Parts: sequence; C-alpha cells; structure tokens
Amino acid sequence: MEKREFIARRAAKELKDGNFVNLGIGLPTLVPNYLSSGVQVILHTENGMLGYGPYPIEGEEDPDLINAGKETITELPGCSYFSSADSFGMVRGGHLDLTFLGAFEVSQKGDLANWMIPGKKVKGMGGAMDIVAGTKKVIVLMEHSNNGKAKILKECRLPLTGKEVVDMIITERGVFEVTPQGLLLKEIASDTTLEEIKKETEASFQVANPLPKISF
Repeated sequence: MEKREFIARRAAKELKDGNFVNLGIGLPTLVPNYLSSGVQVILHTENGMLGYGPYPIEGEEDPDLINAGKETITELPGCSYFSSADSFGMVRGGHLDLTFLGAFEVSQKGDLANWMIPGKKVKGMGGAMDIVAGTKKVIVLMEHSNNGKAKILKECRLPLTGKEVVDMIITERGVFEVTPQGLLLKEIASDTTLEEIKKETEASFQVANPLPKISF
C-alpha cells in the first residue's frame, strides 16, 4: 500500500459519526475517502463552507466551489455558506471536533511547525494558527522522515505554528500519542520494526506494552 494511502486509512479510524472536521492541505484531504461504514462527518473550510463534499468529477468543476487550498470541491445536501469571519468564529469558539494537518516538524511536546521553511517563498500562515488553538483534537499526518532525516524532534527548528497543540502523529511507521509525560508509540506498522522507528525519530518516546500492529 502506498504511504499516503496507508496514513489516510489509519487517520480515518479516528473519525466518529457526526464529527465536525477541518482538513489541511495535501495528505489530510484523502482521509474522507476511507471513512468506516456508517460514519458521516461534516467538513469545514476556513473560507466559508460547512458540509462540503468530495472532489468533483472531471469536467464538472465549479470554480466558485473551492476549499482553503484553492481545490475545487462539491456541495452535499445541507451545505451552508458564510463569511470567513464567521468561519473563524466557529474555529475560535471551539466548535471543531478534529483537524488533520500536515507538518514539516513536530516536537516531543506536541509543538507544530507546518507553515514556513526559511528562505523559501511563503504566502503566510493561513488559518493553521487559529485552527490548532481552537480545535478539540489536532492530528498530524506526515511521512515519518524526509529521506531519512527525522521530522519528529526533541525541539522544532522551524518557525512554530503552535506550541503543545498536537494530540496525535500518524506516519507510515506508526501512531504516536502526545501525553503529558511525552510521546507514546501506541501502534506500529506491520512492515516496520521498533529499531527502524528509533533510527528515524530524534525525539524520546515510550512504547506501549503490548504494542499492536496497525490494522484496517
């Protein structure tokens, strides 16, 4: 199974029926494709839609229906529209149950860096700073390392999006929970060894006992 599909499939298991969910750009947008049977979620986007649907069929795109990442999306029955100010009122008011975000780096304390690499052109932080502060649960989806270079670190080196905001990290190697005592490896991929995870993880972490394999 391709890495991104594996991560998205595991992430979808965290969704509960009726959750209000915000999806970050990239890998997080794949998660709704793998919802369990009987689970329906309400998707929120910062630019002013609630209850939107999947990507449109090719040729049926509506350029006025886009998410915060400028990708074309579709409406579902009951979809609503509102200003960006109202959308962020929902975020800051604590009305989102869960958000999935990508990341460049995550620290063992749950600090998140996902918006800027110094020296590269960026348009700005976008809504991520508000979302990580106002959402009940923040889950980071990312590949475990960048060509062998650790992305789960003792301390983030890049500019932060938020401090101690991440609740869970899901990679193709395993699932980490961020606890008051630090990182806990709670699940491991069937094709991965604990030694491989330790080699590609700079941060300290505890290991659940027993340590179950990720299953679908």
